[in-house]
Amino acid sequence: MSFSLQQLIRKNIASLKPYASARDEFSGNASVFLDANENSLGSPLLKWYNRYPDPHQKKLKSVISSVKSVPATQIFLGNGSDECIDILFRIFCEPGIDNVIICPPTYGMYEVSATINNIEVRRSPLTSNFQLDTIHLENLVDVHTKIIWLCSPNNPTGNSLNRADIETILNNFNGIVVIDEAYINFSRQKSFIQELMDYPNLIILQTFSKAWGLAGLRLGMAFAQEAIIEIMDKVKPPYNINQVTQDLAVEALQEVGMVNDMIKEIVAMREALAKVFQQIPVIEKVYPSDANFLLVQVKNAPSVYNYLLTKGIVVRDRSNVQLCEGCLRITIGTETENTLLVDALAAIE
Repeated sequence: MSFSLQQLIRKNIASLKPYASARDEFSGNASVFLDANENSLGSPLLKWYNRYPDPHQKKLKSVISSVKSVPATQIFLGNGSDECIDILFRIFCEPGIDNVIICPPTYGMYEVSATINNIEVRRSPLTSNFQLDTIHLENLVDVHTKIIWLCSPNNPTGNSLNRADIETILNNFNGIVVIDEAYINFSRQKSFIQELMDYPNLIILQTFSKAWGLAGLRLGMAFAQEAIIEIMDKVKPPYNINQVTQDLAVEALQEVGMVNDMIKEIVAMREALAKVFQQIPVIEKVYPSDANFLLVQVKNAPSVYNYLLTKGIVVRDRSNVQLCEGCLRITIGTETENTLLVDALAAIE
């Protein structure tokens, strides 16, 4: 494979001089900060949050580096994974010229972000067992294909993509391959994060929203070669991760053991719920899952969805999504929530 990062980056991005914040121009120790036009008297709510956050998130990246065993220089933090996705489009894809490949059914923001950035989307649908059709995907690639988006474990199907198929793409595609591992902590498969040194075109997305239970903080992570991270840092807004998020994420990362226990509990409930679902008449099929949700095929999905709403239970109707016809996507809840759901489904005649 002949991979050239410089040939992939948009020319205006390669020559971009990033905005230099006040905190970028100063390094070292000081006690009086009069450089950033902050309110020096503090805040009516939290006095210590009157200062701009660290634009480089050094402390948080250092802790993530220890937990993930990835150098801090290979970590980018975004305002949710959605910011990481948007930035990658802006770095690598020339509007109206370049294209990307997605593998539906998959996470919808790849296509939304592509459309916002005026980038052509080419679709290589998954097979009937929700795996990659590598031959069809390869045939879609041309000189203007810049990114292939892979979600594994996949949303909304819940399964992991075949590792050998992903490696085939990494080894044969000269553009960027993004593996979205938002649900990797719930999976039997290992992350590709330790393969970063082997694949200069690999970018991995992870998040604090799922296993870490911090969806409200909006904190996504991208892992890649240092040269890619440097470009992402050039393009991002200077203070994209607020200080509250940085501080709370550092605190959460001290509780790896607790998070691992929660993951085990959710996986155990997922397996138990799948077995119970198989005994409920309205449910026709339960798909295997490596995520914190189950994709289930039901009789008359829209009707079941609306019925659950009358019981105060909200699931996701995916019945109009390609290859997910007749399916609902159901997040694993608490034991109480799962029981209420099972009772409601079992009552359907």
